[in-house]
Amino acid sequence: MTNLSYISPFFIVTSLKTSVSFYIDKLGFELRYIGPEPGDAPFFAIVGRDHISIMLKEIADDVKPVPNNTRHKWARWDAFIHVSEPDTLFEEYRSGGVSFRQSIQDDEDGLRGFEIADADGYVLFFGRPKP
Repeated sequence: MTNLSYISPFFIVTSLKTSVSFYIDKLGFELRYIGPEPGDAPFFAIVGRDHISIMLKEIADDVKPVPNNTRHKWARWDAFIHVSEPDTLFEEYRSGGVSFRQSIQDDEDGLRGFEIADADGYVLFFGRPKP
């Protein structure tokens, strides 16, 4: 039987430098890869924390990010990140000065968590189903 372990969203970004900085400096992610090879300006990166990764790519000035919520109000998130203790992570981010799109709460979908918009407006939901 196949055992799927994780998924990595792939976000088109306006500025790779700005996006990588947001994930590392604000959300405590680490830089797992940046490329291409030294000597060329980087346009692709992978950032991650624990078992999750997010791929970021700066393509061209005329190729802009299109977060789901800009396409339709019912498409609230671009990524759901399961967190076993969302209240603890919320407090870590709050004490670090992170701005929230939605504070920690139990929502109408049976989830407990919070939302953060990244530097390009992609919305990340950090949470889990309510017990």
